[in-house]
Amino acid sequence: MRKILLIFGLAVSFLACQDEERQEVLNATNEKETEQDSIQVLTGDFIYVSDEAVFRGENFVYGVTIDSLAEVLAKQTAAYKKEDFDVVSVKIKGKIVPNSSRNNWDENIEIQEIIDILEDKKTSENNSEEENEK
Repeated sequence: MRKILLIFGLAVSFLACQDEERQEVLNATNEKETEQDSIQVLTGDFIYVSDEAVFRGENFVYGVTIDSLAEVLAKQTAAYKKEDFDVVSVKIKGKIVPNSSRNNWDENIEIQEIIDILEDKKTSENNSEEENEK
């Protein structure tokens, strides 16, 4: 009888260990899926002044991680700006990350892809009027 209980106990403990390993594998898979979902498509106003940039939407404000894509976006939006402090509406894919410097914003956005520059109607109308006056 003791042998049967011992064998039964070992079998139960062996099966329990397998379930823990399965749970670890499932949890690791869920974490990877969450990381992939962290890249979002966002629409908002972009402003770049000297070496700082901000991306602001209806419900959020993020600092922008300055990298090559941020500089490309700054160059593309410069054509739509009349003054240095004008904002330009853009649509981007980005990853929200904690701000490591903690100087201004709690979170930064790392631009992954520039989808579109949504030209502000006021800016385009003003530019058209100026051209017509010339």
